Amino acid sequence: MPRAPQFDVVDVTDADVADPDPTGSDTTDGVGVAIGGGDVGVRDPGGPGVATRRGPAVRAVGATVVLLGLTSLLTDLSTEMVTAVLPLYLVSTLGFTPFQYGLVNGLYQGVSAVTRLAGGFVSDRFHRHRDVAVVGYGLSAAAKVILVVGGPSTAALSTSLTADRIGKGIRTAPRDAMLSLAAPPAGLGRVFGVHRAMDTLGAMLGPFTAFALLAVSPDSFDLVFVLSACVGLVGVAVIVLLVRQPIGASASTAAAGAGPDAGRGRGARSRQAGPSMAATFSLLRWGQYRRLTIVAVGLALCTIGDGFVYLRLQQQVDLATKYFPLLAAGVYCVYLLLAIPLGHLADAVGRRRVFVGGYLALTLVYAVLWLPSPGTAGLLGALALLGVYYAATDGVLAAAVSALVPSMSRTGGLALTQTGVALAQLAASAAFGALWMWRGPTVAFGWVTAAGVLSVGLATVALRRSGGSGPQAGRPAPASGLSYAPEGGT
Repeated sequence: MPRAPQFDVVDVTDADVADPDPTGSDTTDGVGVAIGGGDVGVRDPGGPGVATRRGPAVRAVGATVVLLGLTSLLTDLSTEMVTAVLPLYLVSTLGFTPFQYGLVNGLYQGVSAVTRLAGGFVSDRFHRHRDVAVVGYGLSAAAKVILVVGGPSTAALSTSLTADRIGKGIRTAPRDAMLSLAAPPAGLGRVFGVHRAMDTLGAMLGPFTAFALLAVSPDSFDLVFVLSACVGLVGVAVIVLLVRQPIGASASTAAAGAGPDAGRGRGARSRQAGPSMAATFSLLRWGQYRRLTIVAVGLALCTIGDGFVYLRLQQQVDLATKYFPLLAAGVYCVYLLLAIPLGHLADAVGRRRVFVGGYLALTLVYAVLWLPSPGTAGLLGALALLGVYYAATDGVLAAAVSALVPSMSRTGGLALTQTGVALAQLAASAAFGALWMWRGPTVAFGWVTAAGVLSVGLATVALRRSGGSGPQAGRPAPASGLSYAPEGGT
């Protein structure tokens, strides 16, 4: 009679076992497995020596994805509580004009764009994706504390907004790199879809929570800020206490560090420096990555701020001011419903197709807003299409870039693309605002609709030229010992 297998819990660290797949396609998501003599040892990411039974949802995407999603959910809940009341707070409490509010909005968007690349470089250089992400989430939580401690002052507000945007810029690329290392290349769309769904759930709950508090206690902005700070700190606690550095990142470090120090353990690998800033920018010399980044930036140049969309809708249907915050909540609802299905669709039919399709939906939003009076049906259609746009582009672009860039340079590659997109959107919003003031909203939306149609057409042609070819097609292997991962489902 054969002996029943015995399960012994052992602690397997990244110094003990090298990940055979440097792209991070380890479907165990950080679970170390040792097999010998009929015994199997398992280390669960929950901690050394702890064996846990996971539910189907966690097994489908991995504990790292779920925990990062929970961190993002809490952080976005905290941030959107403040964002939902910020215009009212600036105007009624601090006496800002709408023009001044527009300048503040543009400033903190620009700060976020600039710091994305710095966060990505540090994360790749020192192979500390988790630690850099923790700093970013910590800064965003500290920003809400500053609002509580600083009181109603312009200095406190400026410091808080700057800290929040720096935090967002720092954490975005390292977090997306951790997500990409927690999934096989064929499942990147699903993983990013799950994360974005959890992220959007927090963003959707934020405005409802803030306005519920203000309904109970009108003009009590401090109450909103205090609760926002508490929720943000809980989000930081989740990533600090429960999320570990992905094994795929450590393994790529080990591969890069093969040489005299190879095999000396974790210390030797941790001293091996990652790609330099010049190496990160050298990714643009690679045709597949450069083409995708240029397309993303070009499409972003035809993307205006959501505030213009909501303001135009309010004018078109004569929406009462008290219902204005519900416009964003409606978009978040659609985004939440479609994030995971469109992630699956991206894995099945191609991420580039879904990505460009999202911008086609956005162009249709602008076309609706170009009409003089679309009515209630137009309002609902525009909100639904805007939600489709976010679900089809946000996580899908990150998944497409992740499939192209090797794990040791992935954070920098993500940050480089995201920085270009953020700066392009900032320029587009500024130009659109000037055109609105000069010629009016109808002319402005007519121009942005035409630009959107043109950019979607050019993007389709550009990406079709690279469709079906691997990332190494038509070019020699890149220098500096970097090897590019297969393109997967992009």
